[in-house]
Amino acid sequence: MSDRVVPAICSSRLDLVSMSREFIALLLDDRRDEARRLIGAEIPTGWPDDHDARFVRMRAEEMERRPEIREWLIRAAISQEGEERVMVGHVGFHGPPGRNGPGKPDALEVGYTIFAPFRGRGYATEVAEALMDWALQERGVRYFIASAAPQNKASVAVLRKLGFKQTGEQWDDEDGLELVFELTID
Repeated sequence: MSDRVVPAICSSRLDLVSMSREFIALLLDDRRDEARRLIGAEIPTGWPDDHDARFVRMRAEEMERRPEIREWLIRAAISQEGEERVMVGHVGFHGPPGRNGPGKPDALEVGYTIFAPFRGRGYATEVAEALMDWALQERGVRYFIASAAPQNKASVAVLRKLGFKQTGEQWDDEDGLELVFELTID
């Protein structure tokens, strides 16, 4: 399984490393040591859970069908924790511009997860900001969408901190009611 190299996106504290199909296959095969070596970081015990396993499998299938969209998809958020590089969460777009919940043709929908032991350190803001900055600087994308469950106060706060404005609601078959936020960077 040969995946082309997708350069990491680096922020001040984190490296956003693209998850290849090979990495995902190793992870789902419970070959964690090989997956860890491939991504260059410790992977939290218990990840992925059933929900995230379905999600990463879906992303791997998308990369199989359309390898050219890999740069837009899931990335491991890796932090240097003391002497060790540790995966603290993941971030990515739902796909290339135009693939988003509301169906806006030029928008990227950003999503992120920070694992519970690493929350409250500003990582969610940092990963979303770094990913959007990459899209702006490297691909010229200025229009972003994000969604969050109304009860996910931390995620809503992150989006507001980044300058997103709530523009509506949508129903997600897996996650239920979501608030929709949009941001245009001038």
